[in-house]
Amino acid sequence: MAQQVVAAGSVADEREAAPPALALPAPATPRTLLSRALSVPLVLGLTVFLPLVVAVQPGAGRRDPAFWLQLTLTMYAGARLSGMILTNRRKLLQASFWLFVYMAMGVAPLAQAVLGQVPTPVVGPRSDLTAAVSLVLIGCTAFDVGSLLARHRLGGRDRDAVRPALVHRRRLYLLALLAFAGSALLVVKLGGPAVFFTSRQEIIAGIEGAGLDEGDSQAGQAMLRGLGTVPALIALLVYTRWLVRSRRARRSPVVIAVWLGLVVANGVVNNPISNPRYWFLTVLFSLMFTVFPVSAAMYRSALSLGVVVALVVFPFADRFRYDETNYRPVQTTSVLEPLAMKDYDQVGMFANTITYVDSGEGHTYGRQLAGSVLFAVPRSVWPGKPVDTGVMVGEWMGAVNTNLSSPVWAELWIDFGPVGMVAGFLGLGYAAARVDNRCARRATRRAPPGSLISLVVPLVAGYSFILLRGPLLQASGRVAIALACIALITTFRQDRGAALR
Repeated sequence: MAQQVVAAGSVADEREAAPPALALPAPATPRTLLSRALSVPLVLGLTVFLPLVVAVQPGAGRRDPAFWLQLTLTMYAGARLSGMILTNRRKLLQASFWLFVYMAMGVAPLAQAVLGQVPTPVVGPRSDLTAAVSLVLIGCTAFDVGSLLARHRLGGRDRDAVRPALVHRRRLYLLALLAFAGSALLVVKLGGPAVFFTSRQEIIAGIEGAGLDEGDSQAGQAMLRGLGTVPALIALLVYTRWLVRSRRARRSPVVIAVWLGLVVANGVVNNPISNPRYWFLTVLFSLMFTVFPVSAAMYRSALSLGVVVALVVFPFADRFRYDETNYRPVQTTSVLEPLAMKDYDQVGMFANTITYVDSGEGHTYGRQLAGSVLFAVPRSVWPGKPVDTGVMVGEWMGAVNTNLSSPVWAELWIDFGPVGMVAGFLGLGYAAARVDNRCARRATRRAPPGSLISLVVPLVAGYSFILLRGPLLQASGRVAIALACIALITTFRQDRGAALR
């Protein structure tokens, strides 16, 4: 190490001593040329062109303060997403946040405001919708402030004091066995692999028929399904990174055989037919950045294509939600109407949450968050255990379908009010920036195969779409299982016998 430092110092000294005439500008790399060529149209397209194209479409919506605030929010999120795409360092957590905000809290609600159509009715006065859009914008600003504060926190102690967490090789074998056992148990309980290639409605019917449904608790279903899906995904991510980063692993028939088995298992239990779209997005996102751990081109392409997927694919991607009898295809000639008819109800549900609190129900002061954290406590032990925030507000609204979203803005608002919401987004921005910075420093071409942060960050970035959409209680089951799996394979020992080689 000392020799490397001395050598680096010598090179630096030689560069500083070189005469000015010999100091030629470094040639532009293809990546730099690509970013320069795309930066202007990308920024203008996401920040100005797309929002204005949506805003000028004909529709019955009102051009009131809520509309102009929504347009401002969309343009602000577009500018921040453009910054994430064009940054020199990959910022997966911050980029996934801004991608979600741009589409689910920006473009889609703007289309709904233009058309005057919403997927979920907004039951309160128009002023509550205006307040919701304003608070979303305030939360985004607080997230940005938190990320800026994280830059000044970085220092020598933060870089070197903490040992990097690695994947324990022998515990990884145990995780692979648990993944195969959990997936096999889920397949057997639901009646065989064929049901996973029918529809999500058939999966739910299989869960209820097998006695796995815990009454009206959708968090119980998510927990039980998570046992068959989450360990398989995490094991596949670890083995994939091991094969990508290690020549020795690529020469091992055992490692290759286990990886192929995990591919088959994930193809059954984590396929896009039998799983919600946001979960499959988690699978796709995490796998993409595990296979390409340092590719700037893949990072930028994934974020850019994410906008296209959210606009074009997601509104029509519920083909396998229902069986042939109950499926109703979208029939429209409008580009915007699918965004107003489908799943992007986050801003509207935030407005309904504000109305719910103001109607006399009041804030819950952490009770909803406690229900999400303590989701595993049975209702027989905790009779007053809270239900999903989306379900609670939906029942108060008198909605027939109470499987409604509850974005993080609504979760923080109903628990802690405006001050708590701002503090929550400050903390989220700070934590996301800290983790992104640490991951960017360690995700290099020389990073060890068992670098845990290089595996966890893509997984969290993919799952953040589910967490941001909410409700948190529904997402808690898979989070707990993922934490248990990661704890199982984590080691801080640096010897070659414990970590992957």
